[in-house]
Amino acid sequence: MKDEKITEIKKVIDKIRPYIQRDGGDVEFVAFCDGCVSVRMLGACSQCLMLDDTIKDGVEMILTEEVEGVTAVKVVE
Repeated sequence: MKDEKITEIKKVIDKIRPYIQRDGGDVEFVAFCDGCVSVRMLGACSQCLMLDDTIKDGVEMILTEEVEGVTAVKVVE
């Protein structure tokens, strides 16, 4: 069950990635635990002042809408 959920999360992240890559960044799945998806931001996104907005208004919103059981997204180093 958890493996299926991770596969589903990765598919959604792969849909989001081209938009982030367009601005010189990238997003990488790290882990899923207790409803929280951990991601690593790469490239231009790792130092961006808009990182919190990108996560909350973009990545988190899409993942919580499209993947049942996802409740939050956090950035890890």
